[in-house]
Amino acid sequence: MDILQLIDRLEELFNNSRPIPLTHSVIVDEDKFLDIIDQMRISVPEEVKKAQQVFSSKDRVMAQAQEEANRTLQLAREKADGLVDKEILVQDAQRRAGQIIDQARVEAENIKIDADQYALDSLMGLQTELERLSNQAKNGVQVLLSKKTPMETTAQEK
Repeated sequence: MDILQLIDRLEELFNNSRPIPLTHSVIVDEDKFLDIIDQMRISVPEEVKKAQQVFSSKDRVMAQAQEEANRTLQLAREKADGLVDKEILVQDAQRRAGQIIDQARVEAENIKIDADQYALDSLMGLQTELERLSNQAKNGVQVLLSKKTPMETTAQEK
């Protein structure tokens, strides 16, 4: 299940909980709450795996771009070598090979920049979601701790 759906379910559980009169506290169904948290524990590693896949796909795209640039460069060199006898054609081929090499480098750099940006955006989104989840979990713990009576707290500390 998607982490955002789990967050929505947690929020819905909170919104549908009964308020405690004269306080900002609510009564939450413990089983449902813990079930959602268990599902979140399962889902978060999946989100991390997805981010790692995005990051590794960047390397694959970079390798493909480099391979294409090398092929283009090799083709340009072969073509230039075949035209050595004709000076005008050689100069033309060298100029064209340079353009192809420059274009390949620019395209490879653009692909790298796009892949880096995509990976960064994905990881930042994941980081934001993880921080939000962490804050919600902390808030939930605080709410649950604040519901304990002083007697329960003393008994647990012993």
